[in-house]
Amino acid sequence: MKMSKTSVKTTVEWETLNWRKLEIAVTKLQKRIYRASQRGDIKAVRKLQKTLMRSSSAQFIAVRKVTQDNKGKNIAGVDKVKSLNPQQRLNLAKNLKIDRRASALRRIWIPKPGRSEKRPLGIPTIKDRAKQALAKMALEPEWEAKFEETSYGFRPGRSAHDAIEHIFTSIGQSSKYVLDADIAKCFDQINHQELLRKVNTFPTMRRQIKAWLKSGVMDGGELFPTNEGTPQGGVISPLLANIVLHGMMQDIKSQYPKIKRVNGKPVNWKPCIVRYADDFVVIHPDRPTIMEIKEKISEWLKPIGLTLKDEKTRVCHSLNKSIDEEPGFDFLGFNIKQYPDNNTRLGFKTIIQPSEKSVRQHLQELREIVKAHKSAKTVDLIKKLNHVIRGWANYYKTVCSSLAFKRVHHDLYMMLTQWGKRRTGKYDRTYQMYWHEVNAVKVFASNPPNGGEPMTLQTHNQYRIKRHVEVKGGNSPYDGNWVYWGERLRNLPGLPTRVQKLLKKQNSKCSECGLSFKPGDKWEIDRRIPRSNGGKDHSSALSSRQNWKRKSAEVRENSPMQPSH
Repeated sequence: MKMSKTSVKTTVEWETLNWRKLEIAVTKLQKRIYRASQRGDIKAVRKLQKTLMRSSSAQFIAVRKVTQDNKGKNIAGVDKVKSLNPQQRLNLAKNLKIDRRASALRRIWIPKPGRSEKRPLGIPTIKDRAKQALAKMALEPEWEAKFEETSYGFRPGRSAHDAIEHIFTSIGQSSKYVLDADIAKCFDQINHQELLRKVNTFPTMRRQIKAWLKSGVMDGGELFPTNEGTPQGGVISPLLANIVLHGMMQDIKSQYPKIKRVNGKPVNWKPCIVRYADDFVVIHPDRPTIMEIKEKISEWLKPIGLTLKDEKTRVCHSLNKSIDEEPGFDFLGFNIKQYPDNNTRLGFKTIIQPSEKSVRQHLQELREIVKAHKSAKTVDLIKKLNHVIRGWANYYKTVCSSLAFKRVHHDLYMMLTQWGKRRTGKYDRTYQMYWHEVNAVKVFASNPPNGGEPMTLQTHNQYRIKRHVEVKGGNSPYDGNWVYWGERLRNLPGLPTRVQKLLKKQNSKCSECGLSFKPGDKWEIDRRIPRSNGGKDHSSALSSRQNWKRKSAEVRENSPMQPSH
């Protein structure tokens, strides 16, 4: 099939855009917005935000993010458009502007993890997603300079592991009471007027956000109005949810003294509040004070249209049984609990490990994979299992997960033994066919191909426990401290060892454009020598480069292999 001259020219035009130059221009503007917001210069913030949104650099990057980088890039909105060709991307970028218009959302229903019920997602059109990405690039640096230090959800450079580490620091030296709370239907019930008041932006942006909020949703061919809430599925929705909840922690903390004398001894009386999106915990040494804070938070949420979810809100103690509540609590998939230990100075140990619910869900997922591959090739089963094991183990390898890893490893071993016995009829035959010696260790593996190495199953036990280092105070990727963020990037939970080595070798910079990697950047790994010519995956043969700089398959196979943007 021949390509027309026009299409070839268009493809080259999009793929040969100077992304390095565009990225530098946007980064500089965002850094200036962040610094102006830090010093309280609202006039400069508004001027810079308008400059950024009129910038062709930001417009091109916004289109690239929603059409090439984001995971949900191929999900259609109400216009049924799933993807854009290079010519359409260029046209969209050149005509992208905040025009105070918005199309209706397409509603899809997805299952909640571990439950039979489903939650709604509102999918905007590609054009609206690109406009939201553009607006987010302007608004996020302003608010990153304002957000509270212990807010961790949906923010660049922060993660659930930072929230867990802060909780560990707060209760590590003393046992305390904990309010574990969840906001009911946070995204669905936010009051629009209160949200627009808190965003407090310039009129054009305000009217555009209002248009997105009031655009309505198409479900089953019928249009429903959206009088409250921010649609889950929009690019800007998580930022808007964080904005509307901003101030809760600061307002509650300001009502309590830093030090209070209890029985003649000074005690830190400031509550510790850690929030991850709509989930939060309050930590304090006094139970009546915890109950008082619970009521104050409920009152604070009322004007926004939100309430606490009673079935998910509980008050417990980190060490002892409190009324009818057992000690310890679950947060973000982790169980946090203190155990008596007379061999320590404090008389207890604070242990954070995977929650029982998370372990059960993981085992159930592994069980379903094994069951679905009764007659599949061993290689296909191993690929599917490795993907799930890698993600789960990387998430929990920053806490005391050794016992949980051993338990899951044993249960998976029993599943695979039964899987093999159904195929061979005998246990001895099963071990002979599916367990092979690799590097002097017996592992579940595929039969090695001629002259090649077998594909082996990753085991939970092979993951080394490494404690996560919490992000420092109010640091943000928009502050321009690339040395600090480069170091953090190399130690992110879930990053493969070979990528960590490459990032260290390249000083956390792209091999092609020379720009520093930032949290949220996409990258890819290239081989200096193609696999077809005997190339290996050793770090000396690899390099990383930013994803938006990727070339065609032939160019990629012949270029140096390095992490890049």
